[in-house]
Amino acid sequence: MFWTILGWIVFGLVAGFLARAIVPGKDDIGLLKTIVLGVIGSVVGGFIFGLLTVGIRGFEPAGWIGSVIGAVIVLVIYNKVTGRKIKSR
Repeated sequence: MFWTILGWIVFGLVAGFLARAIVPGKDDIGLLKTIVLGVIGSVVGGFIFGLLTVGIRGFEPAGWIGSVIGAVIVLVIYNKVTGRKIKSR
């Protein structure tokens, strides 16, 4: 159980960090929000992948590429909802 949670934290951190690097602008969201962004992005990526391949599978995590794509989508939506403007780095 501990290793599963730790794995999700590391996985979420890497996917969230990569999403923040891909999306233009400065994102001062902190470490915890980056982890949450990556974990939610993984679920979103898995859902989108499921829709595109075999139909609705439910909420399943995606692999690395799907997780980063999902995290980018979640980050863009988060920036729109919170009113963050895209600024150059």
